Amino acid sequence: MSEFEAPVAEDPETVVTLRREGEHVAIVTLNRPRSRNAVSTALTRGLAARVRAVEDDPSIRVAILTGAGTQAFCAGADLKEMSAGATYAQRSTPDGGFAGFVFAPRRKLWIAAVNGAAVAGGFELMLACDMAVASRAAIFGLPEVKRGLAATAGGIYRLPRRVPRGIALEMIATGEPIDAARAQALGLVNHVVDPDQVLETAVRIARQVGANAPLAVALSLELARRADELDDVTLRGLAREVTERIHASEDAKEGPLAFAERRQPVWRGR
Repeated sequence: MSEFEAPVAEDPETVVTLRREGEHVAIVTLNRPRSRNAVSTALTRGLAARVRAVEDDPSIRVAILTGAGTQAFCAGADLKEMSAGATYAQRSTPDGGFAGFVFAPRRKLWIAAVNGAAVAGGFELMLACDMAVASRAAIFGLPEVKRGLAATAGGIYRLPRRVPRGIALEMIATGEPIDAARAQALGLVNHVVDPDQVLETAVRIARQVGANAPLAVALSLELARRADELDDVTLRGLAREVTERIHASEDAKEGPLAFAERRQPVWRGR
């Protein structure tokens, strides 16, 4: 949670920015560094709009979510705004939940580029992404219980899915954070790098994903994301459906043809 003063009359267009990195990668930045990128009402509106823009743009295949500055990826909900009377509803959207992001329907791959502290709602934003690259200086935690609150934006149940149950319960009940090395050892982050390499590493991974067949990536992610909630019989049935859809696609013909002709494939996404 952040205890920093929120700016007055924030513009959603500037507190969350979007820029393209090459043809298929988008970088979405939480841009409130003086408030440790805490989630305000304006940031929620801005992030929800950026998610829609990414998901609606067929040329974007991968998105990177990061925070401005070096101190924090996101310090959670803006406690100053809360103390001034802002409600939870102002920091959430009906379909996206907290920050317009944690429950938002997303088909594309989202990578968290964690440049600093990812705590409270900030950690929940990271847990809502598909993978993460972190600075060696990053920390991760759910300190809500220290403020009389609870990590109900996904943290309470997503964390036990990602780490051993006992460790998740300790983090949730004590509110104490862990460092980047511990997070990597637990499988919470994919890569831990020097602070100046965080975004570069995330972009490298995003480009690798973006070079692959978009339909195959999207359908594979859709199935993989449901692996924890469905039994093997159901998953096998869904896998057969995915196989049929992919094998009937233009991309399934283009991939082997490009390999045989020793050229880069030209994906159609269909």
